[in-house]
Amino acid sequence: MRTINESNIRWNTYVALGLIPLSGFAMDVYIPSLPDMAVQLNTTPAAIQLTLSLFIISYGVSQLIVGGLIDTYGRYRPNLAAMLVFSASSFLIAYTKNLPLIYVMRVVQGFAVAVIIVSKRSFFVDMYRGDQLKKYTSLFSVIWAIGPIVAPFLGGFFQTTWGWTSNFIFLGCFSLLFFIVEIFTGGESQKAPQPLSVRVIADSYFHMIKKPDFSAGMGILGFTYAMILLYGMASPFLIEHRLHLSPAVTGYCALFSGVSVMTGGTISRILIRQPFVKKLVIASGLQVVLATVIIISTFYHQSLVTLMLYVFLLHSTGGFIFNNLMSYCLTRFPQYAGKATGLVGGGFSVVTSILSTLLVKVVSITDQTALGVAYAVLIIGTLLLIVKTKWKTGESVVFETADRKQLTA
Repeated sequence: MRTINESNIRWNTYVALGLIPLSGFAMDVYIPSLPDMAVQLNTTPAAIQLTLSLFIISYGVSQLIVGGLIDTYGRYRPNLAAMLVFSASSFLIAYTKNLPLIYVMRVVQGFAVAVIIVSKRSFFVDMYRGDQLKKYTSLFSVIWAIGPIVAPFLGGFFQTTWGWTSNFIFLGCFSLLFFIVEIFTGGESQKAPQPLSVRVIADSYFHMIKKPDFSAGMGILGFTYAMILLYGMASPFLIEHRLHLSPAVTGYCALFSGVSVMTGGTISRILIRQPFVKKLVIASGLQVVLATVIIISTFYHQSLVTLMLYVFLLHSTGGFIFNNLMSYCLTRFPQYAGKATGLVGGGFSVVTSILSTLLVKVVSITDQTALGVAYAVLIIGTLLLIVKTKWKTGESVVFETADRKQLTA
């Protein structure tokens, strides 16, 4: 099998970074189409929103499984198979009006994207060390934000021009194109496969989860990303039904949301050497103040301007927090690249899905004030986790010797 070495590492790095936003594309490209899908498929908005939740749950849970599998079978071949499966399922969704089948395909897509993303995150841990690894892991959320920036913008155009099915045709073509590129240029990045052992995988997950800072980091990632997903689920109905604007406007607003997240991630990279805990506390405390002010102000006046104020202030600070915690968690256990990246991605995705689904059901988000209340719940949870956790600082930390011996026994 072709392997990645110094001669082809740069091109494979570009390809890996190009695939990082795929999960965002799979979630966000059809957000402007949610109301039209409900009409065309003759169902309720909640039934269509479930396609988002099913994808997130499948994507999150699958990463818990995928991490151990790709440490055994490598990154390259599972990644190729997953891209084909994702492409086929996208085309199938586009050409069916059977809602239960769409649900099943979204679950399949969640698994396929999990394989792709975990493989590509593991690539960086396989191939880079030290400051180079930190540079790339801190870049993940900035690159990932391309999905929320570009996807809804494209989705609004696709919806207005060709209807909701064109979004999934685009996803199928996107994955198929990268599959072809990988066939000709990709290779295996893992140096030494690990034997498949359910006990070893379970033990390694247990030892990572029992580290309070690692578990808190996954929780904060879940809380922070739930804000962005909550906005994605609620914005089409707030913009198109409440403010009576077009799906294209929903796409532009989602693009602005992605720019806000990227802005926060970029600031995080600039301040990468600043004290870790201090900058998290400041960012989260600022979110609390901002959420309070915005809730009070939107109680008296609501418009597209106030909604975008929500988005920029809270999503940029959220992107800042997310980027710091993603880099922290991914470099916490570098000797278990696949398992660690799978656990981080799976753990926070499950937390995100549960929180966003509960908040949509418990808080009736019919206006911007209600959206602000839901945001406030997530922000307070984030601040409490940051303050109450004892964080490790300095260089990347690894398992203690005793833990490592247990896991390799």
